[in-house]
Amino acid sequence: MKQLKAEIVAVGTELLLGQIANTNAQWLSQQLAQYGINVYNHAVVGDNLNRVEEAFLQAQNRSDIIIVTGGLGPTDDDLTREAFQQISKLEMVEHKATLDKIERYFKNHTSKMTPNNRKQARIFKGCTVLENNAGMAPGMKVELEGRVWFFLPGVPREMKRITTDEIVPFLRDLTGDEQMIKSLVLKFIGIGESTLEHELKDLIIAQSNPTIAPLAQDDGVVIRLTAKGASEKQLDELLGKTKEQILARVGGHFFGENDQTIEQVIVELLLKQNKKMAAAESLTGGMFTEKIISVSGASRVCSGGLVCYDTAIKRNILGVTEQTIQEKGTVSEACAYEMAEQIRIKFASQIGIGFTGVAGPDEMEGQPVGKVYIAISDKNGYKKVESFLFNGARSAVRKRACLKGLELLFNYLKS
Repeated sequence: MKQLKAEIVAVGTELLLGQIANTNAQWLSQQLAQYGINVYNHAVVGDNLNRVEEAFLQAQNRSDIIIVTGGLGPTDDDLTREAFQQISKLEMVEHKATLDKIERYFKNHTSKMTPNNRKQARIFKGCTVLENNAGMAPGMKVELEGRVWFFLPGVPREMKRITTDEIVPFLRDLTGDEQMIKSLVLKFIGIGESTLEHELKDLIIAQSNPTIAPLAQDDGVVIRLTAKGASEKQLDELLGKTKEQILARVGGHFFGENDQTIEQVIVELLLKQNKKMAAAESLTGGMFTEKIISVSGASRVCSGGLVCYDTAIKRNILGVTEQTIQEKGTVSEACAYEMAEQIRIKFASQIGIGFTGVAGPDEMEGQPVGKVYIAISDKNGYKKVESFLFNGARSAVRKRACLKGLELLFNYLKS
């Protein structure tokens, strides 16, 4: 089967202005990938007739399947039909069934239908009408000089409904069971992208099916495996075998798959072990606790947290000793551990974690900006304190400290 090239063109000035995100293109790409159709181009063009026409000409010249979203509404700046007519010379006609539907809508809602709403019933003569069961304007399927064009409303729920009802069956018939695509995302923490890539270098060089793509993200590093096959079973076997090869080398840093977050995994581990944790936070200012309690079920494993930013709070509320504050300082290994131990005791938890450090912009107690101490204490006498020196602005230091705390707690719980 010929490898089909697909393109998605989104029409709407609001996309270029950043007023809304182009989530339609992301979703459509995922649907096409399931049927082995690669999306080679995403285009976004504003509500300008000449520029929309130019984008359509480029798509016609380079792609086999073009999906256009947006520009099918009733207003003067909805120009998708007009631009395509310029390049195709196809006649536009009024689709009676759609017009009847629009007129019924206004009648049922006892509101006056303005003349421009008739525009939503205009279609290209000879096209396949794609019924819109979630809105007004129908979609259209048009074949032009060997290319297949789909025109869809820009409203996401309407676009998704027409795609599911009308386009997916077309894709299924087009590709059959010859080729499907499935991806698996493996998530890692505590290892950099370059180190991960080095450990898997030979596998990456030899990759064919599945492909292996390391990617850096805010909460660690991910590897996206993408397999092609004739069935779901074959895809799972291909992905499973490659996953085993990868985890045999770097499995110590692996924490989850696909949409799992490190905080979700931590909550799951705490639930399984029937343990509760509490956090004392200075420079992170509650960020760590917020991450944990954002997960459903966290109330069963998180006793709470204390933001002890001021030295007096560390001393008088949390219970860090005056001796530690005077002799070691609040930015120290000793202070971090006492914070972890005291929060554990005071919040009646099995595990306590403490954060202290210098987020910036100025150094403190002779410690440089980015110096961070994180400690874990448990009821059985476990004690761990680690120090770090993070680069970056104040917000970056705080976020990295929070992520490192999640990593340390995860490693403690899985050991």
